[in-house]
Formats: sequence, structure tokens, C-alpha cells
Amino acid sequence: MIAYTEKDAASVVNVFKGIAQRTVVISSQDVYRAYDILRQVEAGSPEPTPLTEESPLRSHYYPFKAMPQRPLNAPEDYEKILVEQRFMADPDLPSTVLRLPMVYGPNDPLRRLFPYLQRMDDRRPAIILEETYAQWRGSYGYVENVAAAIALAITDERATGRIYNVAAPSSPTEADWIKAIGQIADWPGKVIAIPKSQLPKSVEFPLNLVQDWVTDSSRIRTELGYTEPIPQAEAIQRTLVWERANPPANISQWAAPGLLDYAAEDQILETMRE
Repeated sequence: MIAYTEKDAASVVNVFKGIAQRTVVISSQDVYRAYDILRQVEAGSPEPTPLTEESPLRSHYYPFKAMPQRPLNAPEDYEKILVEQRFMADPDLPSTVLRLPMVYGPNDPLRRLFPYLQRMDDRRPAIILEETYAQWRGSYGYVENVAAAIALAITDERATGRIYNVAAPSSPTEADWIKAIGQIADWPGKVIAIPKSQLPKSVEFPLNLVQDWVTDSSRIRTELGYTEPIPQAEAIQRTLVWERANPPANISQWAAPGLLDYAAEDQILETMRE
């Protein structure tokens, strides 16, 4: 769970090779080249999605190194590609790699659902998205479902030597994802997509949203018989209950970059009514 760097991986391999029966290594879907295209680190045509375990990997290492605030306080030399390679290269320590999606649920340190829920609980009449963002798709996974995939990979020897994507079986657009959250949150508002030209010039979304970030999880389903124990509606409901019971101390810290402030949103909504 904590092999973030090549050094971390080497330490585990050196200690346990020839002793442990197998390691199950937690990786990320950020290993794919699509992640660098999404972050505008690499130019070129978008990678076709859904991404399979054979899709091209990033050619640039250390994706968090230049970030002023690294996710989850990851070290500068965070690199799951090198972690994977170090484990999979040693014949004296058989390994399985799981590439996880964006994981949401109780205790999510990145509070992925909170920015939307806050607006819903504030009874905003609408959530406005730039139309490209509204149509963007990414792979999510509920924490207990992801945990079930990890447990399955640990207990099924057929996983030896294999790499698996883990993600929900479908990836709705961001607009539809917000609508699904809103339905569970009992929110009567609407999700409205508008062209970028209608947004305030100060609004900049720092991603190339032409690139979706969706992974194909059919391999782990076919080979190991994986299915999610918690359906999506229940997963969202459990997450919202936890989010409401545990509001973050600094709410402004969790403002999603693709969302407008309320004043700008109100101005656009007023213009639409005229």
C-alpha cells in the first residue's frame, strides 16, 4: 500500500524475495500516457479509451515533482511505473499489480464528492460546467469495492504475475456523475453545460479535457470473477452520510477547479433568464 517510489519497491523486494509467497502491489491509473495528455504535460492526440492494461504508459517520470502541493503529500520521486517494474522484474518474488481508479467514499482524503455536495446542501439552483468538462469521463471506484478487488487478488493465486485495472464497470460523464450524486442528495437543481466562451475569462481549467481517463476493468472480472459488492447508489449514499457528518475544517480548500464561485454562477444564470 505504501510503495510510492522505486526505492520503496526495492526495499520490499530485497527483504521479502525468496521468503514471501507473493506481493500484491497497489498502483494507479496515473501510469498511463493518457494521464500526461490530460495534464497537458504531453502533446498529441488523445489516447483511445477505455485504457486497457496494455495501453501506453507515460514517458515522463515523477508526475508530482513540479506540483506546488503534491496529492496526499506524496514524495517528489513518487512514480508507480518504476514501482511496478521493480516488483514485476524479480522472479524470486512473484507479484500482482492493481491499478486503482479515483477512489471515493468515507475517509476520502481528497474529498472527491464534497465540492458537489456542498453546493447541493447550499441549495444552489444549478451547477454550471464548461461543456467539455461536463462531457469528460473518468474512472471512479467506491472504497469498499476497491478493497474487495484487493482482497480477491490477494487470495486468488490466478492473479500471480498479472496486472489488473480496478474501476467501476461504467464511467458516466461528469455531468451525469453529478446528477447521480444530486439524486441521492435530494437536490432539486440542474447541471448546466455552457460553452467556454460564456465563462468568465478568469476561469481556467488546467486540464486537457478532450482526454478521458477511463480504464477497462474487464480483465479482473473475467480472470478472477470480480464484481462490486456495493452498488453505486448505496456507495454514493454512504459517502454523502460520511461527508455531511465530517465537514472539512477549511471548506475553501476543497473548491473544485472546474466550478465557478457562486457570484459568477448567479450572474450567468441571470443572463440565461433574460
